[in-house]
Amino acid sequence: MRAFAKAVCVSACLFAFAGSAQAIELDGAWVTNETACSKVFTKRGGRTVLTKDADIYGSGFVIDRNQIRGKVVTCTIKARKEDGGTHHLLASCSNDVALQNFQFSYKPDGDNKITRYFSGLPGLDTSYYRCPGVR
Repeated sequence: MRAFAKAVCVSACLFAFAGSAQAIELDGAWVTNETACSKVFTKRGGRTVLTKDADIYGSGFVIDRNQIRGKVVTCTIKARKEDGGTHHLLASCSNDVALQNFQFSYKPDGDNKITRYFSGLPGLDTSYYRCPGVR
């Protein structure tokens, strides 16, 4: 179960960064429950991080240039591709124990919403919303 939880956290964190010139600006804090920003994120050492209890209020992550930070994982984008409005990326992610590569797909839905797509599993699409004023 712990491995599954890590995979879910990593997948929530990773899909949200694209390098296309037509992509929306993605730097900032992103969350599944747009009304829970203040419960999911806090400032620590001048950086936006997830709170200790963030998981209670939904999934979230912070994008800072080519780095994506979740609660237990940090990822670096290695490759990007856009295909008909869908963005695909390959990211290298690490936690305290392991380093793994993950591939993810998403579509922007305006400037402040993105939707993660799981190939072959349409019922698992997940939307994320940018928290206003949180960087």
